[in-house]
Amino acid sequence: MKAENNNLFDKALQCLLLEDVQEKLVATEQLQQLLLAGSLNIQALDNIETLETAGRPENPELVDAREVPRRNFNSLKGRLTLVHAIAHIEFNAINLALDAVYRFQDMPQQYYLDWCRVAAEEALHFSLLSSYLESHGMSYGDLPAHNGLWEMAVKTDFDVLVRMALVPRVLEARGLDVTPTMIEKLKVIGDTELVEILEKIFIDEIGHVKIGSYWFKTLCEQRQLDSQKTFLQLIEKYMQGAKFGPFEKDARIEAGFTPEEMQGLLDRF
Repeated sequence: MKAENNNLFDKALQCLLLEDVQEKLVATEQLQQLLLAGSLNIQALDNIETLETAGRPENPELVDAREVPRRNFNSLKGRLTLVHAIAHIEFNAINLALDAVYRFQDMPQQYYLDWCRVAAEEALHFSLLSSYLESHGMSYGDLPAHNGLWEMAVKTDFDVLVRMALVPRVLEARGLDVTPTMIEKLKVIGDTELVEILEKIFIDEIGHVKIGSYWFKTLCEQRQLDSQKTFLQLIEKYMQGAKFGPFEKDARIEAGFTPEEMQGLLDRF
């Protein structure tokens, strides 16, 4: 059966596969607006494609994480390198949110409202960072980057519970841990423009991790699983050797982590 033009999953896939950055940003915002307006149906498609890659521009060149340029706060060049790296994270986060919509087609409507909103907010974050780069003579794609975020999407494409555990609650939650320190360093330097951008991103990312926490715990409850034990087991199974901490406890608690979960992370990492 051919998907209708007003099918959410069909449109999410189209958006996910777009390679042009501006086209993807516009389409992502339109997707959210159409869903909010009630203009899209959520009838599951007959086939769900396995995607080894998502739509992305030719640049940045993808390299091993160890080859990504080092960042620092002591020079404009160092800060631009930092912003480029964060912009790359946000661009990948758009694709991750769109894939969360497209790939898991048996979830409640609120799940799709949540993740379309996340995708649109990630698109805004990318736009803010991209504008900062361009105002200082650099464009997204000028520096190499790594593909670790999308690799985790591929690794978790078989189960929405695993996706919710490892993408928002691990990868995105890392941003909650490191962003406050970056903001404080930038305040000392006096880069108020970048401070305001990162403060906006930080607040929104708490909400994104909270959405992931809600759906992870909802799915654990439905499957009669202990969410705290399951979370730690999934980290140990799929992320062996990964480095964790130090943790920004207050932000993580606000984002849906329990004190017991935080203690479990501290005990292991």
